[in-house]
Amino acid sequence: MNPNRALGIVSFIVSSMTFFEVLIAADNENLEDVCPTAASTALFINGYPCKSYANISASDFKSSKLSTPGDMDNFHRSAVTLATAADFPGLNTLGLSVARSDIEVDGLVVPHTHPRSAEMMYVSKGVVIAGFIDTETNLFQKRLREGEVMVFPRGLLHFCLNDGFEAATVFSVLNSQNPGWVSIADALFPSQPNVDDADVVNKLRTRLIASSMGSHLRG
Repeated sequence: MNPNRALGIVSFIVSSMTFFEVLIAADNENLEDVCPTAASTALFINGYPCKSYANISASDFKSSKLSTPGDMDNFHRSAVTLATAADFPGLNTLGLSVARSDIEVDGLVVPHTHPRSAEMMYVSKGVVIAGFIDTETNLFQKRLREGEVMVFPRGLLHFCLNDGFEAATVFSVLNSQNPGWVSIADALFPSQPNVDDADVVNKLRTRLIASSMGSHLRG
Protein backbone atom coordinates (compact mmCIF):
# COMPACT_ATOMS: atom_id res chain seq x y z
CA MET A 1 0.00 0.00 0.00
CA ASN A 2 1.17 3.51 -0.81
CA PRO A 3 2.69 5.03 2.37
CA ASN A 4 0.89 8.33 1.83
CA ARG A 5 -2.45 6.51 1.46
CA ALA A 6 -1.80 4.45 4.61
CA LEU A 7 -0.97 7.62 6.53
CA GLY A 8 -4.17 9.20 5.25
CA ILE A 9 -6.26 6.24 6.43
CA VAL A 10 -4.66 6.33 9.87
CA SER A 11 -5.28 10.09 10.10
CA PHE A 12 -8.93 9.58 9.13
CA ILE A 13 -9.41 6.87 11.78
CA VAL A 14 -7.82 9.03 14.47
CA SER A 15 -9.89 12.05 13.44
CA SER A 16 -13.09 9.99 13.45
CA MET A 17 -12.36 8.58 16.89
CA THR A 18 -11.71 12.08 18.23
CA PHE A 19 -14.95 13.33 16.68
CA PHE A 20 -17.04 10.57 18.22
CA GLU A 21 -15.34 11.04 21.59
CA VAL A 22 -16.38 14.71 21.47
CA LEU A 23 -19.95 13.72 20.60
CA ILE A 24 -20.11 11.20 23.44
CA ALA A 25 -18.71 13.73 25.91
CA ALA A 26 -21.22 16.35 24.72
CA ASP A 27 -24.11 13.95 25.32
CA ASN A 28 -23.10 13.82 28.99
CA GLU A 29 -23.57 17.56 29.34
CA ASN A 30 -26.87 19.38 29.77
CA LEU A 31 -28.58 20.23 26.52
CA GLU A 32 -30.90 22.75 28.21
CA ASP A 33 -30.41 25.38 30.93
CA VAL A 34 -32.67 23.43 33.30
CA CYS A 35 -34.49 20.10 33.23
CA PRO A 36 -36.67 19.52 36.33
CA THR A 37 -37.98 15.96 36.66
CA ALA A 38 -41.36 15.31 35.06
CA ALA A 39 -43.83 13.81 37.52
CA SER A 40 -44.57 10.66 35.52
CA THR A 41 -43.87 9.00 32.22
CA ALA A 42 -44.76 5.79 30.43
CA LEU A 43 -41.17 5.44 29.25
CA PHE A 44 -38.36 3.67 31.09
CA ILE A 45 -35.13 5.57 30.55
CA ASN A 46 -31.73 5.95 32.22
CA GLY A 47 -32.69 9.00 34.25
CA TYR A 48 -35.80 11.16 34.26
CA PRO A 49 -37.56 13.10 31.49
CA CYS A 50 -37.75 16.88 31.70
CA LYS A 51 -40.78 18.95 32.50
CA SER A 52 -42.25 21.07 29.77
CA TYR A 53 -40.52 24.44 29.92
CA ALA A 54 -43.88 26.15 30.32
CA ASN A 55 -44.49 24.23 33.57
CA ILE A 56 -41.15 24.94 35.26
CA SER A 57 -41.23 27.13 38.37
CA ALA A 58 -38.87 28.28 41.13
CA SER A 59 -40.36 25.62 43.42
CA ASP A 60 -38.67 22.94 41.31
CA PHE A 61 -35.29 24.19 42.56
CA LYS A 62 -36.05 24.26 46.29
CA SER A 63 -36.46 21.37 48.73
CA SER A 64 -37.32 21.34 52.44
CA LYS A 65 -36.73 17.61 52.77
CA LEU A 66 -33.51 18.07 54.77
CA SER A 67 -34.80 20.84 57.04
CA THR A 68 -35.85 18.61 59.94
CA PRO A 69 -34.01 15.82 61.82
CA GLY A 70 -34.74 12.22 60.90
CA ASP A 71 -36.11 9.62 63.32
CA MET A 72 -33.18 8.30 65.36
CA ASP A 73 -35.30 5.99 67.49
CA ASN A 74 -33.86 2.77 66.06
CA PHE A 75 -31.14 0.20 66.71
CA HIS A 76 -28.41 2.28 65.02
CA ARG A 77 -29.56 5.53 66.71
CA SER A 78 -29.29 7.36 63.41
CA ALA A 79 -31.28 8.50 60.40
CA VAL A 80 -30.21 9.31 56.84
CA THR A 81 -32.43 11.43 54.59
CA LEU A 82 -31.48 11.52 50.91
CA ALA A 83 -32.83 13.95 48.33
CA THR A 84 -32.37 12.91 44.71
CA ALA A 85 -33.85 13.93 41.37
CA ALA A 86 -36.73 11.57 42.10
CA ASP A 87 -38.10 13.92 44.78
CA PHE A 88 -36.13 17.13 44.15
CA PRO A 89 -36.93 17.92 40.49
CA GLY A 90 -34.34 20.67 40.08
CA LEU A 91 -31.51 18.16 40.50
CA ASN A 92 -32.38 16.33 37.30
CA THR A 93 -29.44 16.21 34.83
CA LEU A 94 -27.14 18.08 37.26
CA GLY A 95 -25.42 14.94 38.55
CA LEU A 96 -26.05 15.87 42.19
CA SER A 97 -27.84 14.55 45.27
CA VAL A 98 -27.87 15.87 48.83
CA ALA A 99 -28.27 14.06 52.13
CA ARG A 100 -28.69 14.71 55.84
CA SER A 101 -27.47 12.31 58.53
CA ASP A 102 -28.67 12.69 62.12
CA ILE A 103 -26.72 10.62 64.63
CA GLU A 104 -27.63 10.33 68.30
CA VAL A 105 -24.98 9.93 71.02
CA ASP A 106 -23.32 6.49 70.54
CA GLY A 107 -25.11 6.11 67.22
CA LEU A 108 -23.67 5.39 63.80
CA VAL A 109 -24.42 5.39 60.10
CA VAL A 110 -23.73 1.77 59.20
CA PRO A 111 -20.95 0.92 56.73
CA HIS A 112 -22.28 1.29 53.20
CA THR A 113 -21.27 2.21 49.66
CA HIS A 114 -22.62 4.41 46.86
CA PRO A 115 -21.87 2.47 43.66
CA ARG A 116 -22.45 5.48 41.40
CA SER A 117 -21.10 8.35 43.46
CA ALA A 118 -18.38 9.90 45.57
CA GLU A 119 -19.51 11.80 48.67
CA MET A 120 -18.39 14.98 50.40
CA MET A 121 -19.67 15.31 53.97
CA TYR A 122 -19.82 18.45 56.12
CA VAL A 123 -20.27 18.36 59.90
CA SER A 124 -22.93 20.91 60.78
CA LYS A 125 -23.23 19.99 64.46
CA GLY A 126 -21.40 17.74 66.92
CA VAL A 127 -18.31 15.56 66.70
CA VAL A 128 -18.07 12.44 64.56
CA ILE A 129 -15.57 9.81 63.51
CA ALA A 130 -15.80 9.09 59.79
CA GLY A 131 -13.78 6.89 57.51
CA PHE A 132 -13.58 4.64 54.49
CA ILE A 133 -11.83 1.43 53.51
CA ASP A 134 -10.06 1.07 50.18
CA THR A 135 -9.72 -2.02 47.99
CA GLU A 136 -6.50 -2.95 49.79
CA THR A 137 -8.43 -2.96 53.12
CA ASN A 138 -6.59 0.16 54.31
CA LEU A 139 -8.62 2.25 56.75
CA PHE A 140 -8.68 6.05 56.36
CA GLN A 141 -10.37 7.52 59.43
CA LYS A 142 -10.56 10.98 61.03
CA ARG A 143 -12.31 12.72 63.93
CA LEU A 144 -14.30 15.68 62.61
CA ARG A 145 -15.72 18.69 64.41
CA GLU A 146 -18.25 21.31 63.32
CA GLY A 147 -17.33 22.95 60.02
CA GLU A 148 -14.93 20.21 58.92
CA VAL A 149 -15.25 18.22 55.70
CA MET A 150 -14.31 14.72 54.56
CA VAL A 151 -14.50 13.02 51.17
CA PHE A 152 -15.41 9.38 50.45
CA PRO A 153 -14.30 8.08 47.03
CA ARG A 154 -16.88 6.50 44.76
CA GLY A 155 -17.88 2.93 45.54
CA LEU A 156 -15.76 2.53 48.69
CA LEU A 157 -17.14 1.28 51.99
CA HIS A 158 -17.55 4.17 54.46
CA PHE A 159 -19.16 4.95 57.80
CA CYS A 160 -19.80 7.71 60.33
CA LEU A 161 -20.35 7.51 64.09
CA ASN A 162 -21.08 10.04 66.83
CA ASP A 163 -18.05 10.64 69.04
CA GLY A 164 -19.45 13.55 71.05
CA PHE A 165 -21.89 14.24 73.86
CA GLU A 166 -24.79 15.58 71.79
CA ALA A 167 -26.64 14.57 68.65
CA ALA A 168 -24.61 15.20 65.50
CA THR A 169 -25.84 16.49 62.16
CA VAL A 170 -23.95 15.90 58.93
CA PHE A 171 -24.84 17.13 55.43
CA SER A 172 -23.47 15.47 52.30
CA VAL A 173 -23.28 16.23 48.60
CA LEU A 174 -23.00 13.32 46.16
CA ASN A 175 -21.98 13.63 42.52
CA SER A 176 -24.82 11.57 41.07
CA GLN A 177 -28.53 12.23 40.86
CA ASN A 178 -29.02 8.57 41.78
CA PRO A 179 -25.99 7.51 43.85
CA GLY A 180 -27.42 4.23 45.15
CA TRP A 181 -26.99 2.85 48.66
CA VAL A 182 -25.65 -0.61 49.48
CA SER A 183 -25.55 -1.44 53.19
CA ILE A 184 -23.26 -4.39 53.84
CA ALA A 185 -25.35 -5.61 56.76
CA ASP A 186 -28.66 -5.30 54.89
CA ALA A 187 -27.24 -6.89 51.76
CA LEU A 188 -25.87 -9.96 53.55
CA PHE A 189 -28.40 -10.28 56.33
CA PRO A 190 -31.82 -8.96 55.30
CA SER A 191 -34.31 -9.10 58.15
CA GLN A 192 -36.84 -10.82 55.90
CA PRO A 193 -34.99 -12.65 53.11
CA ASN A 194 -36.87 -14.13 50.20
CA VAL A 195 -37.79 -17.77 50.65
CA ASP A 196 -35.37 -18.75 47.89
CA ASP A 197 -32.55 -16.79 49.56
CA ALA A 198 -33.11 -17.85 53.18
CA ASP A 199 -30.85 -20.91 52.98
CA VAL A 200 -27.98 -18.95 51.43
CA VAL A 201 -28.34 -16.16 54.02
CA ASN A 202 -28.24 -18.66 56.88
CA LYS A 203 -25.11 -20.31 55.43
CA LEU A 204 -23.41 -16.93 55.08
CA ARG A 205 -24.23 -16.07 58.66
CA THR A 206 -22.84 -19.37 59.92
CA ARG A 207 -19.65 -19.10 57.85
CA LEU A 208 -18.98 -15.48 58.81
CA ILE A 209 -19.57 -16.11 62.51
CA ALA A 210 -17.28 -19.15 62.40
CA SER A 211 -14.63 -17.17 60.50
CA SER A 212 -14.84 -14.31 62.99
CA MET A 213 -14.50 -16.66 65.98
CA GLY A 214 -11.57 -18.45 64.33
CA SER A 215 -9.76 -15.15 63.71
CA HIS A 216 -10.39 -14.11 67.31
CA LEU A 217 -9.01 -17.35 68.71
CA ARG A 218 -5.93 -17.20 66.48
CA GLY A 219 -5.34 -13.60 67.57
